[in-house]
Amino acid sequence: MQFFGKLSLVTLMTTALLAVNGCLPSDSSPLDEEKEPHFVLGKSRVNAMDYTGAVEAFGESLEANPHSAAAHFQLACLFDQKESDPAAAIYHYQEFLRLNPKADNAEVIKQRIYSCKQQLAADVLPLPSAPAAQKQLEDLAEKNHQLSDENEKWRAYYAAQQAAQKNSPTTLPNNLAPTGNLSPDDVSTAPANVPATKPAPAARASAAKPRTHTVTAGETLAAIARKSGVSLAALQAANPGVTPKKLHVGQTLNLPPQ
Repeated sequence: MQFFGKLSLVTLMTTALLAVNGCLPSDSSPLDEEKEPHFVLGKSRVNAMDYTGAVEAFGESLEANPHSAAAHFQLACLFDQKESDPAAAIYHYQEFLRLNPKADNAEVIKQRIYSCKQQLAADVLPLPSAPAAQKQLEDLAEKNHQLSDENEKWRAYYAAQQAAQKNSPTTLPNNLAPTGNLSPDDVSTAPANVPATKPAPAARASAAKPRTHTVTAGETLAAIARKSGVSLAALQAANPGVTPKKLHVGQTLNLPPQ
């Protein structure tokens, strides 16, 4: 009898230790989970609006009973509504549903999980608002239209210049040259019906073969403009597809007439 008494005592002690360490399946009811001392402390801290302390208390409640669906639910609500941690809220909501799949509020919790995922995605990948995105697209389209017009004007200007040198010297129409980017010396201002002065041979050679510049290390668009004796605006107009901050060594730039 003494042997069986000692065996029963050892069995009871082993069972108690396993229960304390959370190694046994939890057969406790939600009411029992809510009586756990740390859980009670967490609820009192929520009532006192000490949400950080409540998170700590419910975490200790889970350490005491890892199968506490009630503690997971309280932590999920705190991270969702008070602590603004959607990732943690998603975890605890999912753990609650795993431990209590037949919960009456399961559908509501699934909706909260979806909302937390949306919030998490918005925090990680912020997107511009629709009006702002539309405004950016409109600005880009307008800029592209302006650059296309400027490019066509330059193309017509060079074609007319070359044709004038091959035939007879005539005054270039003012509307062919890009506006605002040429100096007075770039386009003849002779009145209509008055023959322009015959250009010098050097000028004809320059017009027949547009100048270019090959970018070297350390050069900027402004430095190239100064070195070439042209304005920065004229250099940019002659290279509409070039981004000033993205020049690279060996890149060839068109130089407008001096």
